[in-house]
Amino acid sequence: MGFDPFMSNVPQGLQSAQYNPYAEEHNTLAGAGGSYYGSQNTFTAPPQPLQYHLYYPLTPIRDHLQPHQQAAYDFFLPESLRERLQKKSEATRQVLASRPGVQSLSIQNYHSLVPLDTKIKSLPGIFGLPTWVWKATSLKNGKVYCLRRVEGFRLTNEDAIKVVRTWKQVAHPSIVLTVEAFTTRDFHDSSLVFVHEYHPLSKTLAEHHFPIATSNRLSRPAPVSERVLWSYLVQLSSALKVIHKAKLAARCVDISKVILTEKNRIRLGACSISDVIQFEAHRPVEELQQEDLYNLGKLILSIGTNTPSRNIQDFRPLLEQLGRTYSEELKQRVGWLLWVQTQPKTAEQLVCDLAVHIDDQLASIYFAEDEITCKLGRELENGRLVRLLSKLGTINERPEYDSDPDWSETGNRYMLKLFRDYVFHQVDAQGNPLLDLGHILGCLNRLDAGTEEKIWLTSRDHQSTFLVTYQELKRQCQAAFGDLLKASTKQPQQTNRGF
Repeated sequence: MGFDPFMSNVPQGLQSAQYNPYAEEHNTLAGAGGSYYGSQNTFTAPPQPLQYHLYYPLTPIRDHLQPHQQAAYDFFLPESLRERLQKKSEATRQVLASRPGVQSLSIQNYHSLVPLDTKIKSLPGIFGLPTWVWKATSLKNGKVYCLRRVEGFRLTNEDAIKVVRTWKQVAHPSIVLTVEAFTTRDFHDSSLVFVHEYHPLSKTLAEHHFPIATSNRLSRPAPVSERVLWSYLVQLSSALKVIHKAKLAARCVDISKVILTEKNRIRLGACSISDVIQFEAHRPVEELQQEDLYNLGKLILSIGTNTPSRNIQDFRPLLEQLGRTYSEELKQRVGWLLWVQTQPKTAEQLVCDLAVHIDDQLASIYFAEDEITCKLGRELENGRLVRLLSKLGTINERPEYDSDPDWSETGNRYMLKLFRDYVFHQVDAQGNPLLDLGHILGCLNRLDAGTEEKIWLTSRDHQSTFLVTYQELKRQCQAAFGDLLKASTKQPQQTNRGF
């Protein structure tokens, strides 16, 4: 069929199929033979699906290592990040040692309670009642939550606990989300329990900036960086802005209730507790919001002058001390929070005044996001390789198929067995084991991509040699694993997940 120039607006010929990079055959009319004419497209399809055997950085971050300094760990997460994540995972899964005849503590829909408080006796804090913090696992979804028990509280008004429903709608990166609240007598008294999100290995700002001295009590700690103080001020003011906009008040802006979850990453915890405990007080919300801003200035002043909040009676001399250590701008901002103004202060006004420092905080967040994205990119291909290794492990040398010729030493699966030896059982000229992670990763990535590259596979007795491509090995692997899936699905109660 020729080309008709008078029918330029009418599509002539068949529509070309969209190129599928994962297809085994890249012919547009697969199964119908080759096209009569050659390809007329400007850009032809690449010969291979994807270059899976090459690792590319996802973001152009700054790398201080020279090419000859690259090592095997460049393919994986940095050890510092991996160790920190593993410690958090270990803390999340930690449970108390079981004792014979003693059942683990459980309340309502939560089990495996683990105390997070290291103190022997709890003293009344900002809530006026002793509180205890626990870690527990939910029976509903299996997630771990933080339970804060208010000891000796008797709920007299059912409307008080309904305030928690409003707090459940308040979501912010600098606020620990409130899940629910309930009363219980499982502690052999009348207790009120608040459920919040759990952040493993977090600690309060009081524990971080005012640790218990164990050695030299006369040594004075170094002052906190002004950049850190501005970061605290920006994060907490942003949280208060969201809370006040919801017609609520935090009422827990205290150095003992703000937790540090990561480096300079803080969250406002224990929200909604004062609203329930002091429900009968009926204080105006505007007055409580002004108190939040005052407590915010008191918190920054406490950390900047290394003075515990309970010891601050007159903030004027401490404010002068803050001005001698830090900039005049920080002193004025903290003073604005502490002094009583003629007009009511608002969190929105505070956020507007912190615009310059919010920009610095935003730049730091972007840098951290680029770094995390690059580090996660190292693990992007590794999850795919684990699935490929799982398939190879299920195929090779299955004892129940010893009598099956398709799985014997002369069957098609024999190639996969030799490929396993080629990848993992390399030896040098003297017969010593040769451990090369680059060789292993390269072979597995080429197999997953199914490239046209050819390799020599030699039997262990050196009597047989095969020249195959990675594409042929991939087809054999898919066919063998497909046979296993068919055999495993004969039992209706079995499921194949993850592949």
